[in-house]
Amino acid sequence: MFFFFPKFISYIEINYCSTNYINETLFSPDDSNHVGEQPMRMTLAEPKYLKESIAVISELVAETQFKITTDAIQIVAMDPANVAMVVFKLLSSTFVEYDVKQETIITINLNSLKQVLRRAKPADQLTLEQEENKLKIILKGTSTRTFHLPIIEAEEREQKVPDLKFAATVTTESSTLNDAVEDVDIIGESVTFAAEEGKLTISSAGDLSKAKVEIPADEETKIVVEGKQKSKYSIEYLKKMILGGKLADKAIVKFSNDYPLRLEYAVLNKMQLAFILAPRVDND
Repeated sequence: MFFFFPKFISYIEINYCSTNYINETLFSPDDSNHVGEQPMRMTLAEPKYLKESIAVISELVAETQFKITTDAIQIVAMDPANVAMVVFKLLSSTFVEYDVKQETIITINLNSLKQVLRRAKPADQLTLEQEENKLKIILKGTSTRTFHLPIIEAEEREQKVPDLKFAATVTTESSTLNDAVEDVDIIGESVTFAAEEGKLTISSAGDLSKAKVEIPADEETKIVVEGKQKSKYSIEYLKKMILGGKLADKAIVKFSNDYPLRLEYAVLNKMQLAFILAPRVDND
């Protein structure tokens, strides 16, 4: 048996700022200060960065706040069980048009958004606009398709990313990490990450079976570690997180002894998708 919460909470203290609800005056058609003003318009020539990111995030979170600033679209969200956190940033430099007049926070159902984004073809232009209490999504290719999704009344408070210090950092190919996790998934429900100088070991054990994948440090895999570090995590969550490998060739894994794991994917000057996962701890 394993448990998540006490160990996770002891390392990650989720700090809440004051409740930050959607600015009602921004969406009100009766506010003369905003009549006729388009709060935001953003166009992507490469929809995959939003499409694939939302597809991954929606595996962990059903609905979330989007913080839209003059520099980026950002998400910081916890899964319902408080086991995993998602940190996402899509930079304004990714867009061919990025017109955001002021910081805006909107809450959207991610499953609904994912269904719409699935209709985006690689060569489509994807435009996001805000129309009062709706998010307007325009897909323009050989045809122009327009969708409207409701903006949900915000109920959760803005979350902060915890400041964690890691003793092991491994940078490797996304495909190498994916293969290792999928290999050990055959055996057990949890996976152990162990790092030492020159080697990362990913393993799992069941009642009678066990599996181990050793990844040596080389030109493709860089390992920076203090001594020996080892921690166990839920393979169910990791299988969802490694889907981020669709977005970036490299994955960065950070962890320490019996400590949260941080998994990062990034594309320079475009996006960053990161996850923080609580350790699994034996309940004996």
